Amino acid sequence: MQSRVLTLLKSCVSLAPMAGITDYVLRSMVRKYSKTCLLTTEMISSEFLAQVKETDILKRDDDHSPISYQISGHKPDLMYAAAKFLNSRADIIDINMGCPVNKVVKGQDGAALMRNPDLAAELVNAVKSATNKPVSVKFRLGYTFDELNYVEFGQKMQQAGAEFITIHGRTRSQLYSGEANWKLIKDLKHNVDIPVFANGDVVSIESAIQCLEQSEADGIAVGRGVMGDPSLIHRIETYLRSGKIIPPPTLGEKVEMMKLHLDEEIALRGENVGIKFVRKFYPYYISGIKNAAKIRGILVREENYEKIISTLDSLVC
Repeated sequence: MQSRVLTLLKSCVSLAPMAGITDYVLRSMVRKYSKTCLLTTEMISSEFLAQVKETDILKRDDDHSPISYQISGHKPDLMYAAAKFLNSRADIIDINMGCPVNKVVKGQDGAALMRNPDLAAELVNAVKSATNKPVSVKFRLGYTFDELNYVEFGQKMQQAGAEFITIHGRTRSQLYSGEANWKLIKDLKHNVDIPVFANGDVVSIESAIQCLEQSEADGIAVGRGVMGDPSLIHRIETYLRSGKIIPPPTLGEKVEMMKLHLDEEIALRGENVGIKFVRKFYPYYISGIKNAAKIRGILVREENYEKIISTLDSLVC
C-alpha cells in the first residue's frame, strides 16, 4: 500500500457509495458505530456540480473523516473542476466507473468507461491534477461476461495515477442480480500495487470473511448490508481486529435505529420529504420478522409521523 493511503485507511472496511442511500444521515449513523471506517458519499455528477455548488450530498461533520467524495462524469474539464471544488472537503476523491444504471451508462458515465479505458485514464489524470488528495476508482469486472477487462483496466488506472481501487464483483450487464464473484477479484489484487477493496454481497460478518478469503483483497466495501443495520461495518471491523463477535441488533434496537433514521432525515429534508425518503429503508430494517411484508406495506404508505412511530413501537410491544 502507498504510504499516504495506508495512513488514511485505518480500517479494512469501508462504506460503499450508493446513490440515494449513503446520504449525510446514513453516513452519520454508520460513523456513530464505526470511528475508523472510510465513509463514501453518494455519487455526485460533475455536470450537476458545475451548476449547483451547494447540495445536501456534500454535507459532512468533522468526525466523518476519513471520507471519500465520489464523482462521476466523462468530461475531463468538468471532472477537474469537481475535484478542485471538493478538495478541501474530501480525504479521497473517488471516480465512479462502475454504476450500471441505464441513464448513467447512456451518458457515457459509470460502467460505460470500462469500454473506454483511454478516456477513463484521462479522467484520472484530470482529477489528479486538481487535487492533492489520493484519487481512487470504483469499477466492475467488466461491461459483460465477454468483456472481463478488470485486470487490464485496473492496471491502466494505476498507471494513470489512481492510488486505491474498489471493485464490485459483478459485470455491468448483471446490474445487482446473481452473486458477486469474489474469487475473480484475486486476479486484480495480484496484478496491481495499490490497495484493492472488494465489494458486493457483503451483508454479515460471515460473508465479509468469505469475501476476504476468496478475493485476497486488502479490505471490503459494504453497501446494501448497512441499509437495515448501520452497525454492520463496526461489527465486521471488531471481528477482523479481535475475533469478537458482536451479535446483530435486536428487533428493539432496530426499531430505535429506524426512529433515529426517520428523525434525522426529517431534520435534514423536512417532514414530508423525510418521511418519503426513509421508505426505501424499511424493508431492510424489518427483513426476517414476522409479518414483514404486511408491516412494510403499512409503513411505506403512511404519511403521518405519529402513526409511523406508533407502528414501529408496536413491533416490540
